[in-house]
Amino acid sequence: MVFKRRNPRTWLQFIADGFWPKGGWRRAFEYIAHRLRRLPDPPHRIARGVAAGVFVCFTPFFGFHFVMAAIVAFAVQGNLLAALLATFIGNPLTFPLIAALSLEIGNWLLGIEGGVPLPLVFNQFASATLQLWQNGMAVFGPETARWDRLSGFFWRVFLPYIAGGFLPGLIASIAVYSITLPVVAAYQKRRVKKARKRFEKRIMAMQEAETAMRNNEEN
Repeated sequence: MVFKRRNPRTWLQFIADGFWPKGGWRRAFEYIAHRLRRLPDPPHRIARGVAAGVFVCFTPFFGFHFVMAAIVAFAVQGNLLAALLATFIGNPLTFPLIAALSLEIGNWLLGIEGGVPLPLVFNQFASATLQLWQNGMAVFGPETARWDRLSGFFWRVFLPYIAGGFLPGLIASIAVYSITLPVVAAYQKRRVKKARKRFEKRIMAMQEAETAMRNNEEN
């Protein structure tokens, strides 16, 4: 295959790249910023797409952030690729902070005392996902579907997370939109200005060449 890696990554390398990308996080963020600036779309659509991707990072739908970012971007008429790139904000380094903030606010809003400790939150996600898978398999086998872990996960983790993540997600998306819009607009204006200068230089060079040819013919 043309795009197949020559040396496929192992699972350990794949997980390690999730925590520390090749070249480091600084290079990864610079690459994302570079791609966002060069997207061929009006600045307000790119900024909306980025805001959609950032907002989705504050939801507990792990594994579906790409899909949700696309849906939100479509709803707000934002750039789809910008939304997908912006989901990079949600990564193994930022998710613990996002989860802690969302759960703290969610527990406060819902009046839940003694919520699930942060180190156990991701265990709850894994346990609920496993039971959901087992229930799906039970449809085709003799096993009995059970919902105890899913029920506990919904009331103790999922609901507080989604309730508490809405406000900080909205604030973060508005802040990112406010920053992205002028930056992309300035970058695009600078590119147009440079392209215009190059075009004008080519026209002047062509005119000078035509003038020189006419002078040679006259002489």
